[in-house]
Amino acid sequence: MTGTPSVAARDDLAGVVDLFEWLTRAELSRALSELAFKQRAEVDDEAIAAAIDVAVAEYALVPAPPAALSEAGVGGDRATDPADPAGGTDGTDADAVALAVGPAAFPSLPADAEDLPHILDVPERDVDRETLSEAVLERLSADAVAAIEAGDAERLEILADVTYDIEAWASVDAGAIRERIVAELDG
Repeated sequence: MTGTPSVAARDDLAGVVDLFEWLTRAELSRALSELAFKQRAEVDDEAIAAAIDVAVAEYALVPAPPAALSEAGVGGDRATDPADPAGGTDGTDADAVALAVGPAAFPSLPADAEDLPHILDVPERDVDRETLSEAVLERLSADAVAAIEAGDAERLEILADVTYDIEAWASVDAGAIRERIVAELDG
């Protein structure tokens, strides 16, 4: 895992997360390390972290708010701030940020991933999609405002695509966000 992650790599990350409904960044990193070991490949922790960062930035993976998470019947016990998708800058531990499959993902399983539920000691989990989709829509709006204020046309192009993805992924309306992005790009 070196260089900029490909779309397929981001979808593979989403596929691994999808096996468990949600994983913390640390659990996802461990899963990827286990896969590398099974495939007799070297583990590059920095490349793994970079791939996760790209997947989060491009909405293939999304930070899940504690209220959207359940673990073996216990809900909302993970520290995650959807406004701080990388984690850590607001005092939360970046490795504890829970990630779920996002609207821009087409989850796929990398080779040997089907063995991960037997390798990782992760309890049964669930994600409340309605709560998750509301948090993702809020993050999308905040990201759009930040990109507009920064004059970041490249980021706005990505976010415009995400406004369509999120509407196909969940019962939300991102039309107002999309209109603001398009107006900025056309302006």
